[in-house]
Amino acid sequence: MKTAIVPARARRQRALVVLFVVLFAASQALLWFAYYGHGAKALIGDEANYQASALAILGGGAWMPSTIWPPLQPLLLAAIYAIFGVHLLAAQIAQTLLFVASAALLRDLWRRLGGSVAAANTAAALFLLNPATAAYAHWLWPEIPHLFLILAVFWLLARPLSRLGSFMAGACVGLGLLAKSLLAAFWPLFLIAFVRREKPRVLSGPAAMFLCGLALITAPALMHGWRTVGKPMIADSSVYNLWVGLTDRWRSDYVADMGGVTLPAFLASGATPQQRNAVYLEKVRALVAARGIVDVLANQFGRQYFRLFSAKTPLLSQLPGPVCAGHLSVYTSGPWLTRALITLNDLFHALTLAAGAFGIACWRRRPDRILALIALFFAYQLALLLLIHVKARFLLPLIPFLCGFGGSFLVALRDVLPLSRWARVRVEDQRSSFPRASPQPLFPTGTSFGRRRESGNIGLTPIRLAAGVLLAMLLLFLAFAGPALDHLCAR
Repeated sequence: MKTAIVPARARRQRALVVLFVVLFAASQALLWFAYYGHGAKALIGDEANYQASALAILGGGAWMPSTIWPPLQPLLLAAIYAIFGVHLLAAQIAQTLLFVASAALLRDLWRRLGGSVAAANTAAALFLLNPATAAYAHWLWPEIPHLFLILAVFWLLARPLSRLGSFMAGACVGLGLLAKSLLAAFWPLFLIAFVRREKPRVLSGPAAMFLCGLALITAPALMHGWRTVGKPMIADSSVYNLWVGLTDRWRSDYVADMGGVTLPAFLASGATPQQRNAVYLEKVRALVAARGIVDVLANQFGRQYFRLFSAKTPLLSQLPGPVCAGHLSVYTSGPWLTRALITLNDLFHALTLAAGAFGIACWRRRPDRILALIALFFAYQLALLLLIHVKARFLLPLIPFLCGFGGSFLVALRDVLPLSRWARVRVEDQRSSFPRASPQPLFPTGTSFGRRRESGNIGLTPIRLAAGVLLAMLLLFLAFAGPALDHLCAR
């Protein structure tokens, strides 16, 4: 019977691959047409700064021109422009390749964490087919290079530790620090991956190679900071982002956004980063003293996570729409394309958050060091973004892991659905000479749903599913309720 089923299974797999390729090509076509169909969209915010810095580097300017923005993105853009000419398309293609490579890293990482092939494939598909995620490759923010580096670190540390692999992981962390300041306080936790299981529990030899890779990459930037501002630093916008985060008012970004308005005043407040930070730390202390720590934290909890999980992703923020709702309208897409992208954005955003929530709640595999690091990375992100200025694009580093948990849950759900079980029985009946079997029940005799229903790393018990419902409802509420709570466009 098994040999008779193989051709049908192979045909199904080929059909799924063809379907994925068609959907991915269609998603990419929509995004490229939206960006260039009616004239290229304008650069916004930090995109213009990265582009200007890259062109300055090409012209012989300083390779670290700012103490606010880390240097990797301008250097990467300058390198691409030096090879292919100053064409935005070249940078977009390079970042699209990094985007696809990130999906490949996610797929292999999830297999190494115990996910099935189907779960890993589903995770990669959720990541690749989401137009709001794929669109990051078209913009000049460092989100895609930074995401690729984060996934590369987790992927390298999930493999059997070697000196070369550990050195490369450290180098990726160093490059990640040069791309964004996000890992500045988190990177020491990666050393957990090197703690020996046997006693004495000391850091292993590869840990030294990890630190060497990190030091080698970051040393030039740290030395530059020491020479120019008297402090071994790459870039420091922490106090600025803290002040803006505490003074934000709305649950959606780009609504009366204060980031760009505050930056000139921040830069003018002192000649060095230390002076500027001192001035604005004093403003932060005065604000907390005037409002009280309880009131400040209550306001942060009531706003920050709406901004982080918002379904109004950077793609939607740039599509045509009302200014009062935080739309910049820098894309010039027509009504049909705008509606299509909004629909796909909302569909994939809701699916990723809901499936990811169920996957986390129903995860039953005992955490190893890499899963523990992923959990710490989630906790670190959520703690950090409770205080600092938040935009919806700051969710991107968590998206691959939500896709991973979501992919595992969706495959487990497929495995226990009556329709799925019935379809597999039908295939076996059609390919065998045995009498036709009746469809199997969802929960076979002797199996209590109240005890456990398991598929791979996912356990579908009532308690886990109830927790998944609550977590999914919370995330979807944060994603879609912000504009209504703020009464945007009704003011």
